[in-house]
Amino acid sequence: MQPVAPSAIPCPWLQEMPRALTISEIQQLVQDFGNCARRVKLAGFDGVEIHAGHGYLIAEFLSPYANKRIDQYGGHFDNRVRFLQEVYQAVRQQVGADFPITVRFSADEGVVGGRDISEARVLAQLLEKWGVDALNVSVGAYGDRNKYGTVSPMYVGHAWTVSLAEEIKQLVQIPVITVNRINDPRMADTILAMGKADFIAMGRGSLADPHLPNKAKAGDLASIRYCIGCMQGCTGSLYHGAPFTCLVNPSLGREGELDYSKVDEPKRVYIAGGGPAGMEAARSAALRGHHVTLFEKNASLGGQFRSAAFPLGKGELATYTGWLVRELAKHDVQVLCNTTLTKTLVEQGEPDVVIVATGGNPSLPPIKGIHRPHVVLAEDVLLGNVTVGQRVVVAGGGEVGGETAAHLAMQQKEVTLVELRDKLLIELDGVSKVHLQALLNDYDVASCLNTRVTEITETEVRVENERGQYALQADTVVIALGYTPATALIEELRGGAHHTVVIGGAVKTSNALVAAREGFDTGMSIV
Repeated sequence: MQPVAPSAIPCPWLQEMPRALTISEIQQLVQDFGNCARRVKLAGFDGVEIHAGHGYLIAEFLSPYANKRIDQYGGHFDNRVRFLQEVYQAVRQQVGADFPITVRFSADEGVVGGRDISEARVLAQLLEKWGVDALNVSVGAYGDRNKYGTVSPMYVGHAWTVSLAEEIKQLVQIPVITVNRINDPRMADTILAMGKADFIAMGRGSLADPHLPNKAKAGDLASIRYCIGCMQGCTGSLYHGAPFTCLVNPSLGREGELDYSKVDEPKRVYIAGGGPAGMEAARSAALRGHHVTLFEKNASLGGQFRSAAFPLGKGELATYTGWLVRELAKHDVQVLCNTTLTKTLVEQGEPDVVIVATGGNPSLPPIKGIHRPHVVLAEDVLLGNVTVGQRVVVAGGGEVGGETAAHLAMQQKEVTLVELRDKLLIELDGVSKVHLQALLNDYDVASCLNTRVTEITETEVRVENERGQYALQADTVVIALGYTPATALIEELRGGAHHTVVIGGAVKTSNALVAAREGFDTGMSIV
């Protein structure tokens, strides 16, 4: 099916060419919006929002970038706003004068030739004049391929678009809603108290914890499961064509399917590994009433999240770890840090179930010179466990390699990424990828794609690609080549009387989203 738009302009991301709508099709769409709003009211909702932002259809009509029509729906602002006006009138006619209608729009599209705040000011006052009940002020347009985005990842600062809402609020008397990376009720309260907006919209925050408003009202902030802006389960899943979910809320989308009832015969459960998979398994098993002991070889819980929380903007990963730690204490999970689960401990404790969530070990391929003293692991760099020289080569251009490269470049290091594949940051969702790539560009991180490391000497990294062999100067070489499953405990426990389940990175390389969900599901399934 060919998409439709105001004008036949290809999508900047997918290069798919839409078909320009005819006048009769536009008029039919106006009726469709009105009929949809009528059904919304009949279904019992308290209001309806017209989405006129983010590069969707109405936003395209508004935008001089996307709308090149020469009829009554294109050209001058009065024509470009006509479709939105007709949609609003159709919606109002169907729902009545006493039913709240809000309009969401981008105050700045962030794309060359698009709408900016100057036109947004005019639009806001016009919407108020029409009778719109509130304005939801957002930013950006899908497909703009710049740092503006529409859904901001963790690399972007909190509440960064509030100033745009504040500017609109000074022009109108109706309520103004602000949005974008506002995931903490204390932050929201501050914005409201300063008079910058009248309402706060929390989309991803409500996915991470649907009970956030009630918990905030009760003052129970410690129990809130905060959105960490990782994008893996929400927009990341959509980007990869997978079902919508959430890293920190593995039950999202399945709430009606899960059985939280206590089991009739609680079991003794041992869990090896205190990363996201192990902690989620411990939490869910305890929720079902089992007696759970969690073993972690390091001094603190978190697994790979401990190092992953150090790059710019990723400190919020620690809020998820902290929430899990509090949940384990709340549900009486016994946590033994600085303790490696062994066959001897299993034989002594006689658990019914052993869950192996030991994650993976950093991959160290057989590259000549890889064990030299100036060759270090990405996680040790992020944790500050090693000293890094001025000239750095990072082997591996995935998420960890890219973030480590940016982390070092921000310390004024000269960084080069070497990646075997033809693109960097392949594992990341589209939005996060754009932001991290922009960060790498801003700090002049060089990259060598389709390139293989063949040898590491005392001062060089020798590489090879289709152009031949050459050398990169390096004082430090950082290895970020992924992980291989840690299987030592699995082999050690083989043949025991207990039931053993292996999850997360201990099975195969996966991301935190997959690991956390596997842990949660495993704990829930023990009966």
